[in-house]
Amino acid sequence: MAQKPARKSGAAWWRPASVWALYAVGLLPAVWYFYLGATNNLGVDPVKTFEHLLGIWALRFILLTLCVTPLRDLAGINLLRYRRALGLLGFYYVCFHFLVYLVLDQQMNLSVVVEDVIKRPFITFGMIALVLLIPLALTSNNWAIRTLKQNWIRLHKLVYLIAALGTLHFAMGRKVIGPEIMFYIAVCVLLLGYRLIRPKLMERKRARKKAARMQAGLNHAK
Repeated sequence: MAQKPARKSGAAWWRPASVWALYAVGLLPAVWYFYLGATNNLGVDPVKTFEHLLGIWALRFILLTLCVTPLRDLAGINLLRYRRALGLLGFYYVCFHFLVYLVLDQQMNLSVVVEDVIKRPFITFGMIALVLLIPLALTSNNWAIRTLKQNWIRLHKLVYLIAALGTLHFAMGRKVIGPEIMFYIAVCVLLLGYRLIRPKLMERKRARKKAARMQAGLNHAK
């Protein structure tokens, strides 16, 4: 008689559900801003406001993606299962941001868009970030990880450059450098700076663990 398939544990069911919940919650701001725009509740320049708000959320999700590693290393908080979703949400918001700029702001006038990309550095940085995000989004799946192997890791390190470009795009697009911009610049600098010192920190952490295991072995032998 065939055995009944083992029922999934609560944790096994909850983990993928929580990832999908993150996607749903993460897209709520875009839906809300669209509703506000459709009901004329986005101020005197709704297109620019809509474009700006979507851009801020794009930057937030990209920076949150970079927070996953230091949170695990320094605080023991493991959010690795959510990193792909955070990165893809960042990509979706970058696409929304660009589409509002292209369709609503520039009315699909490609010559003006090209001129902006060439002559306005902050738009140049934003466009480069968007182009670099495309291969990362296309390879954010298990098949690509298995196929590309070490090349996948190298490719996805582009997120560091994307974060820097996105922060520059945000800061240079504002006329006044206020506390909000300084906050995002500081967060970006800290997250990228951590990557520079992480190899040394991890080396020390491994050395401490090795020493602790050796000491435990000596104590057990006594």
